[in-house]
Amino acid sequence: MTDLQFGPVISDRGVTFRLWAPLLNNIRLKLEDHELQPMRQLADGWHELEVAGIGAGALYRFVLPDGLQMPDPASRFQPHDVHGFSEVEDLATYDWKEETWRGRPWEETVLYELHIGTFTEEGTFLAAIGRLDHLARLGVTAIQIMPVADFPGRYGWGYDGVLPYAPDSSYGRPEHLMALVDAAHERGISVFLDVVYNHFGPDGNYLPLYAPVFTDRHKTPWGNGIDYDGAMARPMREFVIQNAIYWITVFRLDGLRLDAVHAISDGSEEHLLLELARRVRVAAGDRHIHLIVENEENDSDLLKRASNGETGLFTAQWNDDVHHTLHVAATGERFGYYADYAEDSAALARSLAEGFVFQGPHMPYRGGSRGKSTSELPPTAFVSFIQNHDQIGNRAMGDRIIAVQPVPVMKAMAAVYLLAPQIPMLFMGEEWGARDAFPYFCDLNEDLNEMVRNGRREELSRLPGFDTDDLLDPTAPSTFEMAKLDWSNLTEPDCADMHDFYASLLAIRHQKIVPLLGGMQRGEIVAESGFTAVAVDWPLASGGRLCLRANLGSQAIATDPAPDGAEAIFGLGASSGSNLSPWSVYWSVSRG
Repeated sequence: MTDLQFGPVISDRGVTFRLWAPLLNNIRLKLEDHELQPMRQLADGWHELEVAGIGAGALYRFVLPDGLQMPDPASRFQPHDVHGFSEVEDLATYDWKEETWRGRPWEETVLYELHIGTFTEEGTFLAAIGRLDHLARLGVTAIQIMPVADFPGRYGWGYDGVLPYAPDSSYGRPEHLMALVDAAHERGISVFLDVVYNHFGPDGNYLPLYAPVFTDRHKTPWGNGIDYDGAMARPMREFVIQNAIYWITVFRLDGLRLDAVHAISDGSEEHLLLELARRVRVAAGDRHIHLIVENEENDSDLLKRASNGETGLFTAQWNDDVHHTLHVAATGERFGYYADYAEDSAALARSLAEGFVFQGPHMPYRGGSRGKSTSELPPTAFVSFIQNHDQIGNRAMGDRIIAVQPVPVMKAMAAVYLLAPQIPMLFMGEEWGARDAFPYFCDLNEDLNEMVRNGRREELSRLPGFDTDDLLDPTAPSTFEMAKLDWSNLTEPDCADMHDFYASLLAIRHQKIVPLLGGMQRGEIVAESGFTAVAVDWPLASGGRLCLRANLGSQAIATDPAPDGAEAIFGLGASSGSNLSPWSVYWSVSRG
């Protein structure tokens, strides 16, 4: 804890408070029920004050020269939201129960994305513990938690956080998050956290008032970019890098998912992302730590492997291309970026075999080239999914694909992506075919709420056949409430059947697929017979091949059969020789 520059430090003498505020002089400290105390101005823009006789639980704010009181940007806990007092925490006193956990190898990973506020009725860290046994029995080996950095209001997706060191108080206290991590580790489940280093939210971010945080040299969808490469950028780089280290070391997380890294601009000799990954891995020591990126640029350079095939800095990237191609196959939707995938007859097979569909060519929807070659990357450099928070929540009504597609279609898609060599990720409730919507929701001040309503209406009005009068109000409590999972549906016959199907697929994955992943090479498209026909083989280190033959369409097709003598490991649907019935999936292994 003492290695972190930002936030209060507890000692035997009391608590030392620190703030980097290079744009201002005369910063003062306000302890609850105490008079204002001037802080000592140090070199390089730092202000510091040691207060004797206090410790964990003390409430404090920093006071700017104009009298404005604000929270600590590195606050560890905000009991009364982002504008209130910060609370001193002694996180080193948490009594960990699982002391032997070193993490799990990446190849064993089955991710499960969840939102703490809607995963359970209570919407808390502690309540989530009660569902871990369900996930362990299912075959999930890692949960990926949507952002918890303190955001304004009673509810939100978390991507508008402003205090990155403080778990949001609506979910519970910091030690409650530690208890969730501890309980997950006791069950053999890794814990990943979604973190946002490309922008700060619009409500509760006081940083620009006293520090050079943003620059007009870089632009993002949220305005000026964070200044990671300017003359005074080092403290801001440290603020973010140490935050990543904080989550990995203090909370003992097993990995991070870095949101929209394409929106992080940095012309430094060592890009922020590379320095962050390098230092996080050093801080973690010999633990299994996995770093995932979301990157619309499909920059495979971030995923480079060492000469022995081991992960370099970043472990994997969310692969939207698998989602998009499977979505086009299942729904027939052709609007927006889906059209670029639908028009390429090999797109579905390529997304499964090679990861990225676009590896440099022009993408009409973007109006330019996209992506880099994946020829040197293993399948495990990609995270695949058919649902996630974006792909559900950014639809007009937040509807899940199962709400409009029959069960055989959903089972076929699940059988493809859950058994494919890419690392699979489920979205909460998917395993039982949950139909609960997951719309976008937030709770900002009224001016910002109105801006969000108008922005969503304008954005979604571009969708074909969508009437903006039907748009859910993203700021309404009812929109948040409708996103909560209804666990009682798990006992319904159709949901129980889907759950058992998912559990059987994950059992096959752990028994048959995971042992093959070490040394597996990029896949090869064996035959191109149309968009919905998939014939892909993945070369194994042993000299054999993992083979997929699938028909993800509504008409019977013919495709190249698997090699003679291949061992069948899964089958769905009917086949006769090389002929596959609609929505059929067959996996097999040929031994070298």
